[in-house]
Amino acid sequence: METEIAATAVQTNLNVVWTLIAGILVFTMQAGFALVETGFTRAKNAANIMMKNLMDFAAGALAFYVLGAALMFGASKAAGWLGWGGLGMPSLSAGEGSWDWTFFFFQTMFAATAATIVSGAVAERIEFKSYLVYSVLVSAVVYPVSGHWMWGGLAGEASQGWIEKLGFHDFAGSTVVHSVGGWIALAGAMALGPRIGKYRPDGSANPIPGHSLVLGTLGVFLLWIGWFGFNPGSYTEGVGSIGRVAMTTNLAACAGTCAALATAWIVMGKPDLTMALNGTLAGLVAITAPCDVVTANASIAIGAIAGVLVVFSVFALDRLHIDDPVGAVSVHCVNGVWGTLATGIFAAPLSAGYGNDLAGLAYGGGFKFLGIQLAGAGATAVWAFGCGWAVFRVLKACGILRVSAKTELKGLDVVEHGEDAYASFQFFSNI
Repeated sequence: METEIAATAVQTNLNVVWTLIAGILVFTMQAGFALVETGFTRAKNAANIMMKNLMDFAAGALAFYVLGAALMFGASKAAGWLGWGGLGMPSLSAGEGSWDWTFFFFQTMFAATAATIVSGAVAERIEFKSYLVYSVLVSAVVYPVSGHWMWGGLAGEASQGWIEKLGFHDFAGSTVVHSVGGWIALAGAMALGPRIGKYRPDGSANPIPGHSLVLGTLGVFLLWIGWFGFNPGSYTEGVGSIGRVAMTTNLAACAGTCAALATAWIVMGKPDLTMALNGTLAGLVAITAPCDVVTANASIAIGAIAGVLVVFSVFALDRLHIDDPVGAVSVHCVNGVWGTLATGIFAAPLSAGYGNDLAGLAYGGGFKFLGIQLAGAGATAVWAFGCGWAVFRVLKACGILRVSAKTELKGLDVVEHGEDAYASFQFFSNI
């Protein structure tokens, strides 16, 4: 008996340590997002973008602690459409050895990620105070409500959401995190309108190059590293399956990179670095939902399709005059949906050593599981885009959504923040 108790204690401690490490890895993604967005945009807005990414996490984590966690992981109300558990994560008072501390630390990292996704799509023209309002609302309400539908049961059977009860599967957040952020990003880009000079009088797109592909590339590598906490960490257990999930995650990223590069090379005539980088992220987003239930070969197929989708999505948005400076909508929205549906197509049966009894189409599982996945993705789209559109339209009606043309042309760093991200460099270069 004492041996069994000791073994259980060791396993519990292992779960705590692994989940904390995974949460810290997910936190590094904040640096990745900041560098990608900064590198893919102009130098005159670098400090503004860094400030937005800083406050996404700082303000968002507080908002999730005070209200968001209660809505997401509280006991289900209204047939699983809402959750409520009291303000300020009250279960954290359970004591020093409580698993709740680790669980909520890990979940806070995810909440902050959802808010950060939007930043790139609204870059270079949104007022900072307006951005703060949106960011807090996403972490406090928008993300937690839809998150409850699909992940509420992580806190216990009493907290299960309506779509979760049907058998919806999103292991690490293709829909729960990435699609939510992506749909809000689309709403924001549409409400703000394109940057000055983005489209010519004839309607054709005018490329506005980012100021540092080096920073952007480093950011993608940091995100790639962080994803090894994002996906394997979602087990919240130190079990052998984390290695398999790490492998499917990596294969999808590699396939997405190669497919996006090949597609861009064919379409554009050049091996475009930004497209290849977005292909990496697209593959990572797409594999996030099915990473625990698909074979290695299926993960390659999922990532490759994501890499093709992200390239054509970027071109499609440009034709629609939806200005997304970093490709956030194409990466997170389009491929968040794709990854969720890919789960219904490629999920391997339990007998093959993967996932659950709801095998995908590729394994003779029928259309029922795919239909549930589609329902979850659709409901999330309506909720996230609808909330995002409402918030941005209200801010626009209040006259605080978009900076003035003068501010946009001069740069948000100097006008909004009174500082220049590269002032020291410019000073020494003039000596």
